[in-house]
Amino acid sequence: MIKIETVLDILKKDDLFREIIDQGHYHYNFNDVTFDSICYDSRKAKDNSLFFVKGAAFKKEFLLSAIEHGLSWYVAEQDYEVDIPVIVVNDIKKAMSLIAMEFYGNPQEKLKLLAFTGTKGKTTAAYFAYNILNQKHYPAMLSTMNTTLDGKTFFKSALTTPESIDLFDMMAQAVDNGRTHLIMEVSSQAYLVKRVYGLTFDVGVFLNISPDHIGPIEHPTFEDYFYHKRLLMKNSRAVVINSDMDYFSVLKEQVENQEHDFYGSQSDNQIENSKAFSFSATGKLVGDYDIQLIGHFNQENAVAAGLACLRLGASLEDIKKGIATTRVPGRMEVLTQKNGAKVFIDYAHNGDSLKKLISVVETHQTGKIALVLGSTGNKGESRRKDFGLLLDQHPEIQVFLTADDPNYEDPMAIADEISSFIHHPVEKIADREQAIKAAMSVTSQELDAVIIAGKGADCYQIINGIKEDYPGDAAVAERYL
Repeated sequence: MIKIETVLDILKKDDLFREIIDQGHYHYNFNDVTFDSICYDSRKAKDNSLFFVKGAAFKKEFLLSAIEHGLSWYVAEQDYEVDIPVIVVNDIKKAMSLIAMEFYGNPQEKLKLLAFTGTKGKTTAAYFAYNILNQKHYPAMLSTMNTTLDGKTFFKSALTTPESIDLFDMMAQAVDNGRTHLIMEVSSQAYLVKRVYGLTFDVGVFLNISPDHIGPIEHPTFEDYFYHKRLLMKNSRAVVINSDMDYFSVLKEQVENQEHDFYGSQSDNQIENSKAFSFSATGKLVGDYDIQLIGHFNQENAVAAGLACLRLGASLEDIKKGIATTRVPGRMEVLTQKNGAKVFIDYAHNGDSLKKLISVVETHQTGKIALVLGSTGNKGESRRKDFGLLLDQHPEIQVFLTADDPNYEDPMAIADEISSFIHHPVEKIADREQAIKAAMSVTSQELDAVIIAGKGADCYQIINGIKEDYPGDAAVAERYL
């Protein structure tokens, strides 16, 4: 519950409050107004709810429907001229986040908060951190792949970083479940649309940066994307940063007066003796490590998670055990066909992550390589050119272009756009399952490989705005082993 005086105090303290407009002339005695729920979905609004009007697609009809179900107060950036009072604010997203914190009892103060940002690797690093902290502590995790608030039940999140009301609700549940730490993936969108406004993390980790999420409904430019990524560093007490990432000098200067650890070649925390399933570390994590996820970038993610967890109470022993036991659904999962050929299933869904994935596979598999790939519809359009230019440099790879969440676009039109940058033959098969079957059929011996990129462990295809059931790349591949 939250009293209206508290709501107004929070808004005024952050200079968000403009005025209260009471079209209905109810002349409320504010001392009597208390809200026992908060929401941004009009279908969940009821009597004694405080409703937040957000989103470019919001329609006045939503508000009128909520009023019919008993709603008596709302918060918005404008007066919709309905018969209930409105608290007018300068920024609805900021207001929503700050009020949600208070409504749910400031759960962020009862948890150690660890956040990962980066163009790629957030989920893998979060899994490493979860398994490390799970040795001696009680972590919760909010991840693109799996979320757990109790350490027992796992479910897939709709957003990389939930809306603020949902986020603080989840945090409160984690506290109620006896969790001590919370590991989060924090996207650039989370800062762009202020889902984590007002939140300070105990440790923030910056894994890497490359152009992505640039388009009409996301970030207008790379500069804007990078700026919103860097906000995590500004809002963290201590930071961990990859010294080998692009634009490291910008970050190094930004965090010089903060507690920080760097890893990579421009630091004391380096990876040595890197092999497929083991590596050694220098610096704070000095020692030998076993790892199930192949690829140097996964070893980097493990080191980043280890350094972060070291600051949050984990021992070197915890870090070694956690890294050794970490597997991630849809991230470098490896299956073996009857003919001995390997099948690699990975979420790589932009040019940079696909480049690294191909490099890792080619290091271990020196025979014929087939690649199954698509690109999402109505978002991240720049990826299509990136994929095409990359694959144009790999005429030795047999490419099968297919559907990957085409949404409102034709998957074959997307495939045509990718292939327009490739000057060697590719196959285009709209049905993803048939494309996987076809790719697996071209292998013949143990040095051959199939790479299935993009969807990872997702068990759906987004078509015309609807998530339609799809068995998942691993399940499909297993049918044809």
